[in-house]
Amino acid sequence: MELPPAQPGLDKALDRLWVRFLPEIRERATIIEAAIQSLASGTLSAEQKEAAFSAAHKLAGTLGTFGLLRGTEVARELELQFNGTPDSPAYLAPLASELLSLIESRK
Repeated sequence: MELPPAQPGLDKALDRLWVRFLPEIRERATIIEAAIQSLASGTLSAEQKEAAFSAAHKLAGTLGTFGLLRGTEVARELELQFNGTPDSPAYLAPLASELLSLIESRK
């Protein structure tokens, strides 16, 4: 689902902000992926779980602003997962992969 078209000036401003914050957004996705890898290997620490929760929470709040509504949904699911006892890496890894794909697909 996409957001309705915004005013051209707003689109340009959002594009500039996207470019500015993209490295931070990617880093948050990387934190989530690393936590899932640690979960898979049985080495997920409490700190890593908290970092993944925080990263997912921030992405859930950010991605919709940039028109990535599905990204917000996926990040929310990951946020919920890392707020409790995460499901299997087999469930989480495709979500993280989809999240990164959505981030990289935004022009």
